[in-house]
Amino acid sequence: MAPTVQNRNIGILIFDGVEELDFVGPYEVFTMSNEMHGREGRERPDRVTLITETGKPVTGAKGMTVEAHASIAEAGPLDIILVPGGMGTRREVENAALLSWIAKTSETCEWVTSVCTGAMLLTAAGPAKGKRVTTHWGFIPALRERGEAGTVLENIRYVRDGNVVTAAGVSAGIDMALWLVGQMHGEDHARLTQLAMQYDPAPPYAAAV
Repeated sequence: MAPTVQNRNIGILIFDGVEELDFVGPYEVFTMSNEMHGREGRERPDRVTLITETGKPVTGAKGMTVEAHASIAEAGPLDIILVPGGMGTRREVENAALLSWIAKTSETCEWVTSVCTGAMLLTAAGPAKGKRVTTHWGFIPALRERGEAGTVLENIRYVRDGNVVTAAGVSAGIDMALWLVGQMHGEDHARLTQLAMQYDPAPPYAAAV
């Protein structure tokens, strides 16, 4: 008999100006994890929801238009929240309603996570305030200047401080999401998910043949 797998609600916040791969990468990880459970004859345990403030579609930093599954009012309690980055974070950090939702939702989350400049929203909203975090290398000075994080680390893919996990950006968000899958469903399942995605980074300019 297959082991019991805990069900979790994973919410990914998106907004106008969001960096596409910051959320699409983790979305692929979480949904591929579900597929791997299905192929093993198990229930697909994790509900993955794309959330916008109003429930309306948003346009990403590179022009991708994405429809939401739910608004913040409809999303309900989450076990995991993921806040991506992108130029839109500069606007949303002044959005009191969104910051309030992040703060309230995070109170009962198992994991509170961000990718890239999404760390700024977590520090501004409160869940990452005073904690060790990281962000995109180009935003590290600005995040330090805000004075909300305890320590802003550089030259690291992702950082955990308690139940808050922040990733440096883009591909680091995939790394973090795979780590989260390992925490939820075990290392073997995370490695199977990584294999299914054919995620085996080899930067194309590292060597030429």
